[in-house]
Amino acid sequence: MSEINATDIGLPTLRAASVVTERRPVRIALIAVAVAFLLLFLVLPVAAVFQQAFAKGLGAYFESFADADALAAIELTVLVAAIAVPFNLVFGIAASWAVAKFEFTGKALFVTLIDLPFSVSPVVAGLIYILLFGSQGYLAPLTQSLDLQIVFAVPGIVLATIFVTFPLVARQLIPLMQEQGIGDEEAALTLGASGFHVFRTVTLPNIKWGLLYSVLLCNARAMGEFGAVSVVSGHIRGLTDTVPLHVEILYNEYNFVAAFAVASLLAGLALVTLVIKSLLEWRYADGLAASARH
Repeated sequence: MSEINATDIGLPTLRAASVVTERRPVRIALIAVAVAFLLLFLVLPVAAVFQQAFAKGLGAYFESFADADALAAIELTVLVAAIAVPFNLVFGIAASWAVAKFEFTGKALFVTLIDLPFSVSPVVAGLIYILLFGSQGYLAPLTQSLDLQIVFAVPGIVLATIFVTFPLVARQLIPLMQEQGIGDEEAALTLGASGFHVFRTVTLPNIKWGLLYSVLLCNARAMGEFGAVSVVSGHIRGLTDTVPLHVEILYNEYNFVAAFAVASLLAGLALVTLVIKSLLEWRYADGLAASARH
């Protein structure tokens, strides 16, 4: 049977009323202010980074990365992100599964604790690890007996990075799983599927775009973290300096071209993150629309 439109039977068509009540000059002014802020605080600073990085040509730019300390900082940054992101991925999936799929005592407190790093300054987070694992820290006797070096070493940098980034995956997935409910999982369990099979074939496909989105943000934050890492690293050049710390050292030494060249890596990462984020949001929106149609 073909669809019958309102115009086919002589009924007037209805248009959705606009929710915008501001006059055109007001709308133009608001848009202009928003664009001006974006240009001033986002576009111009990023453009300035690349302009300063290439101020002395491509030769000077690539020469900045030939330095052994710069290469060590890049390697350490990648290593820390490679450890912190999978850890946060596992925690985020487990935490979001527990919050969205089960009811348990202390659930509200659990969610509040997940948000704790958002309300604590990264510098304070670094000081917490100094207080725990420093030479005079509460756990110093244990680490010394095991001959473990936590602060002013790679393990301290990893712990600080995990602390400041671990809410990113969980907070993205919790509302997504809560919105989806438990109907699909219950149906699969009723048909005899095991718990892991349900997660792999039902839950994971439903959250894959949100999961990729959260991992992307977590990786960008892990590579760009400065405050907490600065406190626990000890600034040992070539050993415990990540890319943000190495940029600070170069800038303080008035080596501006090298500083902005290395900083352009983080700026480039931010731009790539923005592009992929937009693609994931577009793909995720299409996925929701397809689910609604079905």
